[in-house]
Amino acid sequence: MSRRSTKLLKAALTALHYTGADGLIAPFTRGVGVIFMLHNVRPETAGTFEPNRILKVTPDFLDIVIHQVVEAGFDILSLNDAHHRLTEGSFERPFACFTFDDGYKDNREFAYPIFAKYGLPFTIYIPTDFPDGRGDLWWLALERIISEVASLKINMDGTLRTFRCATPEEKDESFHQIYWWLRGLPELEARAFVRELCRGIGFNPDQMCAELIMSWDELRELARDPLVTIGAHTRGHYALAKLSVSQARLEVEESVKRIAQEIGTRPQHFSYPYGCERSAGPRDFELVRELGLKTAVTTRKGLVFAEHVNQLTALPRVSLNGDYQDERYIKVLLTGAPFAFWNAFQRVTKRQPAA
Repeated sequence: MSRRSTKLLKAALTALHYTGADGLIAPFTRGVGVIFMLHNVRPETAGTFEPNRILKVTPDFLDIVIHQVVEAGFDILSLNDAHHRLTEGSFERPFACFTFDDGYKDNREFAYPIFAKYGLPFTIYIPTDFPDGRGDLWWLALERIISEVASLKINMDGTLRTFRCATPEEKDESFHQIYWWLRGLPELEARAFVRELCRGIGFNPDQMCAELIMSWDELRELARDPLVTIGAHTRGHYALAKLSVSQARLEVEESVKRIAQEIGTRPQHFSYPYGCERSAGPRDFELVRELGLKTAVTTRKGLVFAEHVNQLTALPRVSLNGDYQDERYIKVLLTGAPFAFWNAFQRVTKRQPAA
């Protein structure tokens, strides 16, 4: 999400909260459930430059959200149970699912004890290269690079550009511009580019998986608890839409097989890496359906409605985002009102002529 979009969404959340408008339109926007998206759960640190902070919430905040969700009348379910409610049309009470992408060690250390304390289920989606130690956490490697340099010279689309990185503000702006430029490149090209930058500062990005991602032994131990569902997230965390049909199929199919081999249970649920419109589309939704997975989640914003029974491999999620760690925001998000606003905004902006 761009900074402009983040500011607009925060403004909308605040306005809806203080005017009470969220409660007025909730009967029309609440839907039948919500699937929360998380990545990291760990205590707050005092870093001045942390552009990937949107991927992190604190254990205390996760605990607060769980209480808010229960108090709002939602049943916290596993994805299997949510799938059953959708397919059976059982909507007496709304449901909530908690899902984690990538398999970070902090999910086991900080998130799992909270869910275990309350006896509540959650899902972790695994890109199988990650616990193998071959994963490419390039967005975190980029953060590491920028944190250690005062400037970067980059040949960007044929133009040599200099990015100032002397202050936290300059680092943040440089990261933002470089990150979104890389997201527009072919996956292998973007990753090779970041690896070259890593070589420039003498940093081996391969060590990040061992430091940050759960091993297969840790995942097997976690999966023995019936509260925990292990889902698939491709092999190498590639945006499926950027791959050929055969490559995309292999990424999904082989990840499902590998998890079944390691965990002992074939995964029934899937998460699209990045998950936005540019990263996964109708072709990929159909591919995942053909491979027999019950559900698949995107990063498209929104609550789940009864009509999603016809789109079970393209489900929206609500991000528990490090930029939105505020109880007021969660209350409003659960009404679905901000997504009605957001979707209307998106439709309007897409109609605007290019400048």
